[in-house]
Amino acid sequence: MTYTIVGKEVKNIGYGLMSLNLPRENPISLEDKFTMIKAALDSGANLLNGGEFYGTSLQDNSLTLLKQYFEKYPEDANKVVIGIKGGLRLQPMTVDNSPEYTRQSIENCLSLIGDKGKIDMWEMGRRTTQDEYLLSLRVIDSYVQQGKIGGVTLTEVNAKTIRQAAKIVKVVGVEIEVSLFHTDPLHNGICEACAELDIPIFAYSPLGRGFLTGKMQKPEDLYKLFRQLPRFQGENFDANFKLVEKVKEWAAKKGCTPAQFSINWLLALSKRPGMPKIIPIPGAASLERIRENLHQVELTDEDMDEVDAFLKEFSVSGARFYEEQTQWLDSNDTTEVTI
Repeated sequence: MTYTIVGKEVKNIGYGLMSLNLPRENPISLEDKFTMIKAALDSGANLLNGGEFYGTSLQDNSLTLLKQYFEKYPEDANKVVIGIKGGLRLQPMTVDNSPEYTRQSIENCLSLIGDKGKIDMWEMGRRTTQDEYLLSLRVIDSYVQQGKIGGVTLTEVNAKTIRQAAKIVKVVGVEIEVSLFHTDPLHNGICEACAELDIPIFAYSPLGRGFLTGKMQKPEDLYKLFRQLPRFQGENFDANFKLVEKVKEWAAKKGCTPAQFSINWLLALSKRPGMPKIIPIPGAASLERIRENLHQVELTDEDMDEVDAFLKEFSVSGARFYEEQTQWLDSNDTTEVTI
């Protein structure tokens, strides 16, 4: 299945670039990164999701990786739809939604991606509680009107912000966490607002930071950046692992892997009445995982009903983020923003 985003066709599963630039004991070589991007594109995942802050610095990130990739494979530049997050300061990491910094961040992104790449979508990485967030949407939109970027997207926002933003600019996508491990957007009005406004959702962490692959038996098995998150600590890990065991069971019935079941659950969810388009954007740092994640499995109504019944009784233990990061989660904020 394909969708049209900013006038371009994209497949119904994308590819997240964050994992390629995460700090590792054994860093992924540039050539291997190219091989994985190429494999994703060859398998149909032409929606690429990256960030100005996905890397070692604001000058070494998804954009510089894509610039280098397109220098080697210029024929791929017109095949992709690229979404970029910016608007965060590093060392220490903090959110800056001011119009001045938004403009600075966009200019940096445009300069880093080079002449061959095109930023199709750009969004502020988080939303502060100040009115400047909505003011900065107009800054982003000014770059759309100039033809420098393709469209405005949002991330980690609640339904109220989505509706407010849509009155100010044309919102072409909303990037939020949605998965079997995080179903809040199905119940808090986010999916409802996106469906009503015909805004697609780009579902990041569709595998719960690797948890839903079924390969993580203890917190230490997770990538070090994730294992300290509250929901992977102590008793929370054990309580949440009940979901993983159930996903393994469902996957076995379908003859697929837990990762494939989890991603295809989102695709099936997208087909339900009243739901928006949902495009999972799983990341992966190996060819095997990329190909696994892009394999599609048809889930029946009976399969979905069985999942519904379990999720109705299951509650995730522990928060998604560290306590100090929750101040930037718009879903926790009910402040009315005006402009």
